[in-house]
Order: sequence, then structure tokens, then C-alpha cells
Amino acid sequence: MLSGQAAKGTGLCMGGILMLTAFIASLMSGPTDIPPAALLTSLSDYDPTQVAHIVLRTERLPRAVIAALVGASLAIAGALMQTLTRNPLASPGILGINAGAMFFVVIAVSLLPLHTPASYVWAALLGALVAAGLVVILSRGRQGELPPLRVLLAGVAVTAMFVSFSQGLLILDQQSFESVLYWLAGSVAGRELSLVAPLLPLFGLALLLCGLLVRHANALMLGDDMVAGLGMRAGTIKLLLGLVVILLAGSSVALAGMIGFVGLIVPHMARGLFGVDHRWLLPACALLGASLLLLADIASRVLMPPQEVPVGVMTALIGTPFFIYLARRQQAQ
Repeated sequence: MLSGQAAKGTGLCMGGILMLTAFIASLMSGPTDIPPAALLTSLSDYDPTQVAHIVLRTERLPRAVIAALVGASLAIAGALMQTLTRNPLASPGILGINAGAMFFVVIAVSLLPLHTPASYVWAALLGALVAAGLVVILSRGRQGELPPLRVLLAGVAVTAMFVSFSQGLLILDQQSFESVLYWLAGSVAGRELSLVAPLLPLFGLALLLCGLLVRHANALMLGDDMVAGLGMRAGTIKLLLGLVVILLAGSSVALAGMIGFVGLIVPHMARGLFGVDHRWLLPACALLGASLLLLADIASRVLMPPQEVPVGVMTALIGTPFFIYLARRQQAQ
């Protein structure tokens, strides 16, 4: 673990360099080789007659931006969920929030006259809110506490329910199934930067709340009694942090679909390097989460060319062994 503010600052700088390197590699990787010179000229002097410039501007750049944004958002959401529940196995994907967002997107596609990706945003946010509410209701104890094991079991149950409902609706409507297939598997391919514009205020609000609540999140790790002793309201803090998780996870699902395990893996990596102080933990999660999803997206392109593997499959391949390791470690404690 890095000790001292100078060491942690250096660590964040190295994380930024890693993310920038992964971002540039994402722009240059794929079936069409992009030389470094074409990368620079496409950004400074765009020529619509050159294939490399078209590929970079219309495909690679939106893909890399969305991968970085979604990876950072899911990692921060996972860290905050683990703080809220005091459960190291918590993440938006495991606790049902992603599945709820996906189910409401499927409803929007199958049953409602909402057929533009921009309209899926609000459906995904509503689904994330409903799923989070169900998990809280199912896992809450008599005194209002949220035991980690009950939260995990409630999340697994809610995830299974919403995934089953989504599959049932899509079986009945094959045309809708084809339109959301890559959302189900998780993908950043074929997205446009215009999809990000309506989400920027939501990401901005979540970022602002994170900045205002880092001290409160640190206090929350000490327990509700300690929070009350410091003159803070634990219920209000949890509500606001939960809102941040819903904004980040719901918006990420609306952009890229069901990408799991980023919110589980990255917070543990960041804590191992930067400790539990959220002033360092959340920026580290953002940088490492963006880097991880960018690298996973690169691997999805080069693994079986010319076909692409959905990036959600790549993160599952990485995350499943890690989840098993964490579960076994928790059981041994």
C-alpha cells in the first residue's frame, strides 16, 4: 500500500498515465491499423476522405470515451456500494442494480414507443432505482440494519428476477431481442458521442456529490453510531450516496448495457494501493476502472478477429475468478 500523500499523489499520476496509454491504444487497435501520424492528424486536421480519419472519428473515439466513462463510473459506484453495505462483495452488477436498469430498458424497447438510445437513459435510471429499493426492502432487519449476507442474497435474488423477466419479454419479441442483444452482453461498440450529451449533467451531479461526501463516506465506515456522534445524519448520507450509485450505474447501463465485475474488482485493487480514505480511493477507482474497461475492450477486438467478443464477456472472464476468491476469503474469516 502506498503511504504518504506524496506517494499517493504519484500513484494517481501513474494511474492517469495508465489510463491515457490505454485510451491511445484503444484508438489505434482494431481490424484497421491506425498509425500514430494518422491519429494526430485526425484530431488536428480532419480529412473525411481518409479511411483512417473516418474510423477514428466515427468509431474509435466514441468507443474509447464511452469505455473510459463507463469503467470509471462503475468502479466508483462499486466502491460506494461496498462502503454503504460494509460488504466487500457488493457491486452494482451483483446487487441487482444493473439488472434492474437493463429490465426497464427492455420494457422501453418491447412495450413502450421508446426506440432511441437517448430515451433508454431514463428507463435505465428508473430500473436502477427500483432494483436498489427492492434490495433494501428485502434485506433490511427489524432494527433497520442491513446485514452484509442478507444484502448479498437479496441482490442475487433481484438480479435473477430481473434477468428472467428480461429474457421472457425478449423471447416474446424477437425483433426487440435483436436490437438490445449487445446491451444484454455489454458492449461499447457502435455507440455515438451524442449519447453521452444527455448524461453529462447526471455524471456531473454524481461527481459533485462524491466531492461533497468523501468525508461523510469515511465517517460511515466507522458505523452509524460514530456518524451520529460526529453530528452527521447516517440516513441522509446513505440516501445521497445511494443516489450517486444509482446515477452512475443506471447511466452506465444506458450507455453500454450489462457490464459486470468492474465495480467489484477495481475498488479492491484501489484499496490495496491507496487505502480506504475516499479522498484517494474514489479518484483511484475512476482511473483504474477506466483503464480496465479500455483494456478489456481492446482484448475483445483482438481475441477472435474479425469478430468481436462483447466487452461484458471479457470483464466476466476476469471477474468471476476474483469473485470466487473473495467469497472464499470471506467464508474463511
